[in-house]
Amino acid sequence: MTTPPPARRQALRTGAGIAAAAALTGTGACAPPGPPATKAAPAITPAPSRTTAPTPTGTAPASPRAHPGLPAQIAHGPRTRPRVALTFHGQGDPALAEALLRAAERGGARVTVLTVGDWLDAHPALARRILDGGHELGNHTQRHLAVNDLPEAEAYAEIEECARRLRRLTGSIGTWFRPSRAPRASPLLVRLARRAGYPHVLSYDVDSLDHTDPGADAVTRTVLDAVRPGSVVSLHLGHPDTVAALPALLTGLDHRGLHAVTTTELLS
Repeated sequence: MTTPPPARRQALRTGAGIAAAAALTGTGACAPPGPPATKAAPAITPAPSRTTAPTPTGTAPASPRAHPGLPAQIAHGPRTRPRVALTFHGQGDPALAEALLRAAERGGARVTVLTVGDWLDAHPALARRILDGGHELGNHTQRHLAVNDLPEAEAYAEIEECARRLRRLTGSIGTWFRPSRAPRASPLLVRLARRAGYPHVLSYDVDSLDHTDPGADAVTRTVLDAVRPGSVVSLHLGHPDTVAALPALLTGLDHRGLHAVTTTELLS
């Protein structure tokens, strides 16, 4: 991705400035899905198309690829390259998911969506939509339970059932597994994920706190205050603040010389 021209950066800005927000205080877990009922989906002002926007592929590897030399649980990529991965916990209003994907594509960004299986059951077309936009899919359990706290058989079923949905819809179980309602997987869950076909569990080193619905400016500032080369950023579909924040967030990354790529690209 090339640094966008000034006109394009200006078109993506969502306001004259970004209000100060609470600094990132720690790594949080997933929140219950969806925004408060009083919030409406934000309007996204179209920005000029970018010549480096991702080319739709609609493909994914049949099975995740192991990355030699990387730990079983990954929180970030190499710090030596100007890349970051924006990763989204996949559930919530499908209209907001569509709006976010369009905003990412206008900004030339590729993202990683870790989907919840019962969300795919309700909105199966979104699996192909994500891949066809040049993004990648992963597994975020079947029902978005506190998976670290489940008995072994139930925890494995949560991973495996979501994997089956992904394979049925796309021909692949997805590229990554991320535990639901936890920032990191327990040692048992790491083993269960490997048994289900995922060599690595995907954690993160930057929590946007967008699931608390703090406002678009706060989401943007929280991420930009903490992001570094190689960061894996935790964000959520289904929250209007996240959709509204994305253009300014991508502009801020551009100003820092950082490019938003899929997690697989980050680690390749």
